[in-house]
Amino acid sequence: MELVHILGFAAVAGLLVMSPGPNGVLIAKTVPTSGRAAGFANIAGFVGAFYLHGALSIFGISILLVRSAEAFFVVKVLGAAYLCWIGLKALRDAWRGVESVAQVAPAKRRRKFAKACLEGFLTNALNPKVSMFYLAAFPQFMPLGEGAVRSAFVLVTVHALLNLLWFSAMVLLFGRLMRAARSGRFQRWLKAVTGVIFVGFGAKLAALSP
Repeated sequence: MELVHILGFAAVAGLLVMSPGPNGVLIAKTVPTSGRAAGFANIAGFVGAFYLHGALSIFGISILLVRSAEAFFVVKVLGAAYLCWIGLKALRDAWRGVESVAQVAPAKRRRKFAKACLEGFLTNALNPKVSMFYLAAFPQFMPLGEGAVRSAFVLVTVHALLNLLWFSAMVLLFGRLMRAARSGRFQRWLKAVTGVIFVGFGAKLAALSP
């Protein structure tokens, strides 16, 4: 697998990781009352869910590759539409301006390690957007032919590592990063960059031949 594909996927996944979402909300609720260890347990749950979604997505794509090139092309077109939709939505939000993220109230009860890990896992395992992201992104970055499955799991690992790095930093530097994430200016800049990149990748994916 070429380094350019890995770096391209890392750029797309990194923007999604930094965007405000349920994972950041869970960290914000966990750390104040349950401490850093519980926050890291949340992250362990995130990573486990990514490999679950990744395996299911890879399995589905592999079946399409074996069964029908036309069906795989349909998946690529739908993936392109999904990436463009995310990009256009982000550009719309950046143009209009976005309000700061609302304050997140800490959890009322202290979380045990196992419970925090399960909460992190379920937050992502039950989120269909994670699976949709993989289904849309893999045809863009995954080389076809021998080694495709191995390459796809490399991409899942890249996504997992980005989450590990970002949210570990959030746990360790909780106050500072949460203030940055709640900043309307930061969100507007992030959405503008995300919009341009996702529309570009979506257009490129749509142009690929079956």
